[in-house]
Parts: sequence; C-alpha cells; structure tokens
Amino acid sequence: MKQVHTIEPIFDENSKVLILGSFPSIASRNAMMYYSHPQNRFWKVMHILFNEEITDKKEFVLKHKIALWDVIDSCDINGSSDASIKNIKVNDLNLILNKAKICKIFVLGKKALELYNKYILPVINIEAVLLPSTSPANASKSLDDLVKEYKIILDYL
Repeated sequence: MKQVHTIEPIFDENSKVLILGSFPSIASRNAMMYYSHPQNRFWKVMHILFNEEITDKKEFVLKHKIALWDVIDSCDINGSSDASIKNIKVNDLNLILNKAKICKIFVLGKKALELYNKYILPVINIEAVLLPSTSPANASKSLDDLVKEYKIILDYL
C-alpha cells in the first residue's frame, strides 16, 4: 500500500550528526515520532549513551545536536516491513545539509544503507556509516551490543 512520510525531519542549524532510518513504522507514523514502536530500542540506546532521561524526544535530539529523518519519502510498503518496500521516492537530504553543520551521516539497518547508497549517495557524494537497526525485527543484537556500536556517534558531537 502506498505510504507517504508524514513526520517532519528533526534538526536545527546546530545539528552535527544525521541519523537516517528507512521509513517509519506504523507505530511511528501514528505517533508522528521516529522510533515509536514500543519494542524499538532506539530511545533506550540514546538514554544509555547520554545517561539522561528522555522526556521530550525532539528536545533531546536537538540538545545533543542530532538530526533524525529517513531515506524514503514515499513508497509501497506492507505494514512496517522493510523487505516489502517498493516504488521508492527518496527524501532530499539537502533540506538538512544546506541548513545544518552535519559532519557525519549514519543509517540504521541494511535496507536504509542499500537505499541510501543507491539513490542518495550518487547525488550528495557523502558516505554513510551503517549502524544496526534498533527495530524489534533485529532481535539478534542485544541492547548492550547496540549501545557499543552506537557509541561512535559520540565522536562526532
């Protein structure tokens, strides 16, 4: 079923790190906030990395100079399954890159990296770093493993 990305990117002129997912889950689309599925571990990882309670997610990422968005603007998708994604239109990252001081781009999960490399890399010529997905579909990674891999973000803030 055709879906259009309805969550605004979160960034400001001080953002240094851009974190891109593939496309929001149903739970995230309904909540109008990134990584809102109750079993998604993104916000748990951020809480541990920064040793800080997260009461306002948007305020939290802006405070820590993190920008959030997704690779895909619209696509055909069954539920929240990245494997089902077809007929892709990507987001124009220049919306963020022209206004913020992004020094590193991270993509969450193999599908996001695949789509980034196919559609966005040729346009903006900025390599992205792969981080494991925090989705419940990526149960092979423990929370501790995720935190260890996500620590690289701190090097760019």
